[in-house]
Amino acid sequence: MTAGDPPRRPGFPLRMPTSASPQNAIKSGASGAYKQGDSALKGTSKEAHRRSSGTTAGLATGLGLDSQAVRARMVQKLAAQGVADSRVLAAMMQVERHRFVDSALVNQAYEDTSLPIGLGQTISKPNVVARMLELLVKGQDGKLGRVLEIGTGCGYQAALLAQLASEVYSIERLRGLHHKARDNLRPLRVGNLHLLFGDGMLGYASGAPYAAIIAAAGGEALPQAWLDQLAVGGRLVAPVHGAGGSQALVVVDKTARGITQTLLEAVHFVPLKSGTS
Repeated sequence: MTAGDPPRRPGFPLRMPTSASPQNAIKSGASGAYKQGDSALKGTSKEAHRRSSGTTAGLATGLGLDSQAVRARMVQKLAAQGVADSRVLAAMMQVERHRFVDSALVNQAYEDTSLPIGLGQTISKPNVVARMLELLVKGQDGKLGRVLEIGTGCGYQAALLAQLASEVYSIERLRGLHHKARDNLRPLRVGNLHLLFGDGMLGYASGAPYAAIIAAAGGEALPQAWLDQLAVGGRLVAPVHGAGGSQALVVVDKTARGITQTLLEAVHFVPLKSGTS
């Protein structure tokens, strides 16, 4: 699943705008949905790891929690629960989840539970995140190509995707969360991650085609824009509504002969909505 370079795709990396001038705006075709694009951070994740790894380096002072050891226990539990892909487990070990939750909840950061991140949204359970990432990379040798994430939230899954893909575009429709994710990710200096504020249901045509698309919100149907922007040979993983309003994970594979869908286990995500707020 390798996405080729389409014509006139945005430069890499995208630069953080310095003003509101049209030259600094990133737009998606005729929709004009995207108000701002950030190259999430300059540099490399290795630099961030050198600064933040160690027994207590990543945590707020006085919490008495060894982030590396607790994160290792979380990864061990994920493996015991059936997560087998070494790339996904390595990414879960590398990215410090406590950086993406509010300070009052930091002691719960490595528990297998969802946590509130504001504006009625949550950071998903580590097991659910790992499961979706494992589905996304299944059958792919090495790193994914370009990936589109629908629903940046606090930025945790975007940081994980940056470990697994050559380039990541992540869209958030809630301005407050877009800014929160940018603030959370800035210290990590992830050079292959771009944050966008806009309507995720429209996807991001300027970066297409994508080797993979992943969504953190579920609707009654998958938007056609996502299917159109998925590369041939690409895979989409998202929650969808089923009968009675329940949600389940769906895996979509796009081949030269068309689309195949596989419905998997039940999940619970926030509703997929259009527009921005």
